[in-house]
Amino acid sequence: MGRKRTERIVFENVKVLDAGAKGVSVAKAPDGKVIFIPNVVPGDVVDVQTVKKRKAYYEGKATVIHEFSEDRVEVVCEHFGACGGCKWQNMDYNKQLFYKNQEVYNNLKRIGKIEMPAFEPILGSEKQFFYRNKMEFGFSNSRWMTDEEIKSGKEFEHKNALGFHIPKMWDKILDIEKCHLQEDPSNAIRNEVKEFAVANGLEFFNPRAHEGLLRTLMIRTASTGEIMVLIQFFKEDKAQRELLLNFLAVRFPEITSLLYVINGKPNDTIYDQEIKLFKGREYILEEMEGLHFSINAKSFYQTNSDQAYELYKITREFAGLTGEELVYDLYTGTGTIAQFVSKQAKKVIGVEAVPEAIADAKENAKRNNITNCEFFVGDMKNVFNDDFIKTHGHPDVIITDPPRDGMHKDVVAQILKIAPNRVVYVSCNSATQARDLALLDEMYKVIRVRPVDMFPQTHHVENVVLLEKK
Repeated sequence: MGRKRTERIVFENVKVLDAGAKGVSVAKAPDGKVIFIPNVVPGDVVDVQTVKKRKAYYEGKATVIHEFSEDRVEVVCEHFGACGGCKWQNMDYNKQLFYKNQEVYNNLKRIGKIEMPAFEPILGSEKQFFYRNKMEFGFSNSRWMTDEEIKSGKEFEHKNALGFHIPKMWDKILDIEKCHLQEDPSNAIRNEVKEFAVANGLEFFNPRAHEGLLRTLMIRTASTGEIMVLIQFFKEDKAQRELLLNFLAVRFPEITSLLYVINGKPNDTIYDQEIKLFKGREYILEEMEGLHFSINAKSFYQTNSDQAYELYKITREFAGLTGEELVYDLYTGTGTIAQFVSKQAKKVIGVEAVPEAIADAKENAKRNNITNCEFFVGDMKNVFNDDFIKTHGHPDVIITDPPRDGMHKDVVAQILKIAPNRVVYVSCNSATQARDLALLDEMYKVIRVRPVDMFPQTHHVENVVLLEKK
């Protein structure tokens, strides 16, 4: 028995009504069901061909646009549509901010079901392109072919690609010519690495057969002008590895940190791998208000440096510190927020599960001559217990910046138990933030809310909430 094919239906002259979750727009089918459509803008009138049919909704793609939305703008990137990166690039930036703000508001209202103050205006990003400080690209020996290329019937001899994974396809890489997310020399480095590798017969990775040499390329840049490049090889081939790395070192002398890793695992994550230094030093330095933070290949650092500064300023302002407070910074990462607020606090205690991050945090505090920050490693739900509070003191303020999943329920319970005067909750996922706010509602009132746009051209949005004891 073959797989049952989805019946494809065409709906004509459908008005796109709203921007939905994950950057996909929303319309209504004549039968009342919701249709999710990528790469269109609310206000467009389109014909839609369904690609999936579910009980409560359809997924479709626009085949004809009859009327363009007044919020539609000309896209700048040649890869828009095929690349899943900047899904909202065809939407006016002010409108992007409107939908991000609306998403945060809806989540806090619907999921949180709590009393809220008026939102403070969402903080837009001054840079709408070339704002990312970290990009990762994949090598593949069988690049993703665009619809146009397939329809042309031409034979393409060069199948090598260096670019991004096609959404939902782990083994397909779209070859990227120019990406508008990271400042130069990012595009030049990627394009010249590819050109040199092709010219010198270096094998691009085949994820299905699990063979080849070149696996991934990571580029990190800092506002200080420092640059890190890491090449991930699937196997060791000293001659070919040195050929490529020497080329990079000579061609781009501005690279501060040139690293490599040999990774023969099924997946290409580097967090359990040994990073090797080829040239320069093992980290680059980022600067913020005179503080310097070292960033190594495995470090987590906010991906938009300029907006991270704005986010931290809002966090510090919400914390309302006078110099007398003991502050706990939960999920502290490399201790950036902890050190950023330290000069206005009596003492800051940072807690984080990743040992390398805590090692970085301690190193950074030493580099910055900060003596009133202490950092501890461990799983938050286990470490953040009564003994910990007894040892380190009762916090006046808690700052928490958890991963996308939000805080573990035990952590929320512990915050309620020790009841600091203020909690500042920084989140990259307002749905899990809303769930946690509902749990904190028995003791805390939401006083201030301010969304921050860290990722223009995408649907992602950060949010900062100030809670005070009722």
